[in-house]
Amino acid sequence: VQLVESGGGSVQAGGSLTLSCSASGVGFNRYCMAWFRQAPGKEREKVTSIDGDGFTTYADSAKGRFTISRNHGRQGLWLQMSSLKPEDTAMYFCAAAGGRACYPSESGYNYWGQGTQVTVS
Repeated sequence: VQLVESGGGSVQAGGSLTLSCSASGVGFNRYCMAWFRQAPGKEREKVTSIDGDGFTTYADSAKGRFTISRNHGRQGLWLQMSSLKPEDTAMYFCAAAGGRACYPSESGYNYWGQGTQVTVS
């Protein structure tokens, strides 16, 4: 599975941004997909995930502001972010687990995109 993110950029606090992840390869429809982020000097953290059936989980920091979605036919994953805060500034990564299960930490994810930068000022 290959993953390519896009949609990052700079936005003012309170603004919105939508990240996209294009997936290629076999198994996308079955895999749990997730968004992680890593701010400078901090560890990579899981933001949200969605399994093959559409069940979603969110970090507390993302609840009510971020929405994850996927489209099996288009092999795409999206992250809609609103009410953005300066503390959301980070490199955002799309990740795919090797199976249906979603995991809380990055160790559970086998495939990663190159990341897309989000800066909120």
